[in-house]
Amino acid sequence: MPVSPEAVRDYRRELTEGEDVIDPATWSGSVPQAYGVAPRVRIGRDRWFNLLWLLPLGFLALIIAVAAAKQLRALGPVQRFIHDHPGTILVARSMRMDGLPAWLGWQHFLNLFLMIFIIRSGIQIIGDHPRLYWTRHSTPGRDWFRVQRPVPSDPLWTAKKDSIALPGQVGLPGLRHSIGLARWWHLGVGTLWLLNGLVFYLLLFTTGQWRLVVPTSWDVFPDAASALIQYVSLDWPTGPAWVNYNSLQQLSYFTTAFLAAPLALLTGLGMSPALSTRFRWISKPVSIQAARSLHFLVLVWFLVFIVAHIALVFTTDLQRNLNQMYAARGGNGGTGLWIFLASMAVVIAGWIAATPFTLRHPRAVQRAGYALIGPAQRLFEHVDAKPGEYTEKDISPYFWHNGQYPDSPEYRRLYDGNFADYKLHIHGLVDNPVELDLRQLRALPHHEQITQHFCIQGWSGVAKWGGVSMRTILDLVKPNPEAKWVVFYSLGDGPDKGRYYDAHPIEQMSHHLTMLAYDMNGQPLSFGHGAPLRLRNEVQLGFKQIKWIQGIEFVADFSRIGGGHGGYNPDHEFFGYRQSL
Repeated sequence: MPVSPEAVRDYRRELTEGEDVIDPATWSGSVPQAYGVAPRVRIGRDRWFNLLWLLPLGFLALIIAVAAAKQLRALGPVQRFIHDHPGTILVARSMRMDGLPAWLGWQHFLNLFLMIFIIRSGIQIIGDHPRLYWTRHSTPGRDWFRVQRPVPSDPLWTAKKDSIALPGQVGLPGLRHSIGLARWWHLGVGTLWLLNGLVFYLLLFTTGQWRLVVPTSWDVFPDAASALIQYVSLDWPTGPAWVNYNSLQQLSYFTTAFLAAPLALLTGLGMSPALSTRFRWISKPVSIQAARSLHFLVLVWFLVFIVAHIALVFTTDLQRNLNQMYAARGGNGGTGLWIFLASMAVVIAGWIAATPFTLRHPRAVQRAGYALIGPAQRLFEHVDAKPGEYTEKDISPYFWHNGQYPDSPEYRRLYDGNFADYKLHIHGLVDNPVELDLRQLRALPHHEQITQHFCIQGWSGVAKWGGVSMRTILDLVKPNPEAKWVVFYSLGDGPDKGRYYDAHPIEQMSHHLTMLAYDMNGQPLSFGHGAPLRLRNEVQLGFKQIKWIQGIEFVADFSRIGGGHGGYNPDHEFFGYRQSL
């Protein structure tokens, strides 16, 4: 039936704009700054190993390794092995380059400077869902790594409640459930890091410097073993590092530059809802959770590499190493040391300033992040995936709850009445505004799909959704040409009060996998999962799959709706209105 003027509610009046400066005390509905536990890895079915034990165990193992290496070096066969494989494969004199170029020093500094923001924001992102899995199902008790206590038995426990806070100078920005800002730092600075890497590859192969880091002989492996024995025995391998790295250095640099860095990019893209939904031949064997776990292990590699690299630079001939790395010269002068100290001052200043700057200027971080990553997100969100990737046997045994549950008298009345009086209001720039009750919605052509949910926090789950395709809704209401966005209004409020809403591009409403769901896994939606009606738009992250829908408005733009940023979370918690990555 048509929407009467009395039935159309002015949802916009119930929206709130959000703040442009963060007060940690009131952040995200005054969510308490709860901290997690020491990192733990699952051993077997039910036992967990506290990784802090690696500190004393690692120190003990190092002592044993040093003692064993010294004994090995006293053996004749090992001495002959080191003689035959001294640890460094010399480049032919005709192919040697004239030392390390200045551009490599700048690349080294930029890489370090960008990595501190990527790592800190990455740790913050992990803290928003502090568990890792190998299967696409984020089932409690099936995680292999966690920095949080076991999931409570509360049936309405949410992923937001499961998040943890981090110290302000460890995570970025350090507040609990600040993943919106952390992602802008991570994806935005990550884009600059990738551009820096492309410049590095270009200069590396056009100047011939690739010979320093790309192995060209199988002898690199025995020579690396020889170098390792020399390092562990505390008798450092010696050689012309100005011309050649030893083989252990070469393998570690090659692994970092040509294996770990590309893997960081690929596993990051593997967590994209748009790409994973479209490219099934990748997402089927390597699920979002496998990609997330591998992405974390790449982070671990980078951390281990950085610690080992710094330790060896400082212990093997500091001034010579710094001259090579920062001053593009050999010898033991002090130029490299002074340049290094100046660069460290910049790095430390950036480290210290990042969190307070983010809290004082979150909109600037949001805009800068979107400027850097937005073009890629706009490209990927045009992907229109087809149904059929999953079957009923793929449905997840557990599907996390999330969001601020509705608690208004209106919702309680509707819920208690089994939604008999529920009406969905569809209005705005349409030729045929309507209001539909659940009976009328169920009478429309039925649409069903089995798809994977991608939460911005990191968890995922597969479910079967039943309801009405948004294509059917478009045919029913006939949007005007001026309508470019579709705004969904919830019966529930956000954590900072004010009605929850979100805007979606109208082109995505005609996608195969965009629908209004009233059933989940063959049953009517539960309270926690969005009863009576929720959105499914499978190229977007979970926070845009708005639950408890009461109204839909077709608009030309969203600049005057709420805070003008495209949704409650973009207004209040600085998420993006486009989130296909």
